[in-house]
Amino acid sequence: MTSCTAAPPSPGSSAPLGASLSDGGVNFSLYARRATAVELCLFARLDDAVPCRRVALDPDRHHTGDYWHCRLEGIGPGQPYGWRVEGPQQPQLGLRFNPANLLLDPHGLALAMPSGYGRAPGRSSAGDWGTAMKSVVADPLAYDWEGDRPLHRPSRETVIYELHVRGFTAHPSAGLPPEQAGTYRGLISRIPYLQDLGITAVELLPVFAFDPLAAPAGLRNYWGYQPVSFFAPHPGYACSADPLAVIDEFRDLVKALHRAGIEVILDVVFNHTAEGDAEGPAFCFRGLADGDYYLQNEDGTYIDVTGCGNTFNANHPVVRRLIRESLRHWVQHLHVDGFRFDLASVLDRDQTGRPTPLSPVLWDIDTDPVLAGTKLIAEAWDAGGLYQVGSFVGDNWQEWNGRFRDDVRRFIKGDRGLAASVGQRLMGSPDIYGHKQREAEASVNFITCHDGFTLADLVSYNGKHNEANGEGNRDGSDDNASWNGGVEGPTTDVEVLALRARQSRNLLTMLLLAVGTPMLAMGDELGRSQQGNNNAYAQDNPISWLDWSLLERNADLHRFVRELLAYRQRRDVVVNARNLSLGELVRRHHVRWHGVEPDQPDWSESSHAFAATITSVDHRFRWHAMVNAWWEPLRFRLPGAEGDQPNWRRWIDTSRPSPEDIVPWISAPALEADTYTLGPRSIVVLVVGLSSAAAAGDGHPDPPAAGPG
Repeated sequence: MTSCTAAPPSPGSSAPLGASLSDGGVNFSLYARRATAVELCLFARLDDAVPCRRVALDPDRHHTGDYWHCRLEGIGPGQPYGWRVEGPQQPQLGLRFNPANLLLDPHGLALAMPSGYGRAPGRSSAGDWGTAMKSVVADPLAYDWEGDRPLHRPSRETVIYELHVRGFTAHPSAGLPPEQAGTYRGLISRIPYLQDLGITAVELLPVFAFDPLAAPAGLRNYWGYQPVSFFAPHPGYACSADPLAVIDEFRDLVKALHRAGIEVILDVVFNHTAEGDAEGPAFCFRGLADGDYYLQNEDGTYIDVTGCGNTFNANHPVVRRLIRESLRHWVQHLHVDGFRFDLASVLDRDQTGRPTPLSPVLWDIDTDPVLAGTKLIAEAWDAGGLYQVGSFVGDNWQEWNGRFRDDVRRFIKGDRGLAASVGQRLMGSPDIYGHKQREAEASVNFITCHDGFTLADLVSYNGKHNEANGEGNRDGSDDNASWNGGVEGPTTDVEVLALRARQSRNLLTMLLLAVGTPMLAMGDELGRSQQGNNNAYAQDNPISWLDWSLLERNADLHRFVRELLAYRQRRDVVVNARNLSLGELVRRHHVRWHGVEPDQPDWSESSHAFAATITSVDHRFRWHAMVNAWWEPLRFRLPGAEGDQPNWRRWIDTSRPSPEDIVPWISAPALEADTYTLGPRSIVVLVVGLSSAAAAGDGHPDPPAAGPG
């Protein structure tokens, strides 16, 4: 409902912030410290350049402390609005007011991006309010959830699939109607695929409304790491242009995923905004309280530990409240199950930009009762050099384990001196997390993610190929721990292709069998390539989109991943490890470490191989894994199986052709010999069921809780 009636505003209230509906009207409240004049602008239509009504707030009646507020009768959901704010223009004091700008509501629940959205560089909406983004009044309770709630699935049974809402179904091969391709509804159509694969949680790249123009000329921001709102779902992923329908389409997606038993984790960006550096646009925060919302030096210049021009002042009291209320909104009103915090170490910096041992905002999140049971995942580093993997604050956080990615990549590639470290990674990284008495799933293990090479490119390119980004191939990381197998990029060489396929299976086996929470990147199970681009943030095109024809072309790889995930979901394998700390879980697993000879592991600098015999926590199964990252075959002597049958059964051998590379346990062939020769660069996993006698104890002493090394 929109209205431009001239009913005079009443004083309203400073709380709550944002636009709040009640009794036929709306209360508006805005934090704008040091502002000298504030005007609420109402619009009849989203594309209007001129407000249908301007409400100038009286400093005596509509101003309490640092808050400007009023109540208007006769308006309701769907009303477009924005703020015009006057004040000093003194950047050196953190004051950048500009009354020519139309500003978004920091607490606005819905956002409209007009059809002609655009801006002149550095001028924001100052040139044309008709193409400016606008906030929209919304009722957070106006939706029928049909009994839906966040799922709160245990982390021990979680398999995360990182995906991009648009990229998942935008490719023509997805076969969707044009209006649904690359949307929340489009993603709903692919939920059966995720179920069949064995996924229990999707981690969505940013769905907070973001600036699609934050990209080099001629390109569009694709990843979405340029937020303009922390409350409104991105309108570009909806079928409808109605800002209220956008919210409902996102909630439809969450409800549909929950019905399929799949949790929704959001990749959230609280470390910076789309306003960029001092030359960037003013969408919201810069025009309201620049010095409060952003970390600044004494001369007013921006502190940048994000690589994006500004750094959000997360531990300022007002910003802390904004972040906490945003997270609560997404849990309470949009039913999401968790959050992955981009560059989370930024939130551990004080208002001078220095690391703080007791970050108020992180403890706010950790202890918030509304967020209890919500999955909290930290990317525990930032662009300013702060690296906190294993030492991130709080009691309830999981962490992206960058050490897992780096060590496993380099070991499988053939680098020296990594055997002992990789043994630790496979057991949940007790050298990193064991001291915290945290659950084993504290380590979110991954090989690839949106940022960097895809799995197919990791084994196909020695260096990045980012020319399409228009930055002279200077952007993106130069340290990828990748190897092309002998030929850079696409090839028809049969031996090179076979090696790449084997290396892909090796990496996936490491990832999906390791203790911890695995995260698979979109399309890695299908061999998706970005043509060597390791920074495709602005490639909203087939370079980034998932080509669904790969499902048929790379069916063998898809089957391999599906079988591995089916293993992770077996109740008799996952076992009831509830409340076990990582150290206790490792101890109960009864791990025996080996080299090519039983009980003689080689953790030396020159070692490229190891083996481990692992007994399940409930003593129902035993596995024997052998890893050969050497470029020649190695013969391993096998320890006794000591199970129901006298012989080990071969479950996985990444050197064998499909479908022999992985087989269902029930059809795993028995081995007669007491040795096994691993092919070059390959992994073999054997399995045996334990008898009731063996289940009482395997007769081997417990290994050190820290694992190898």
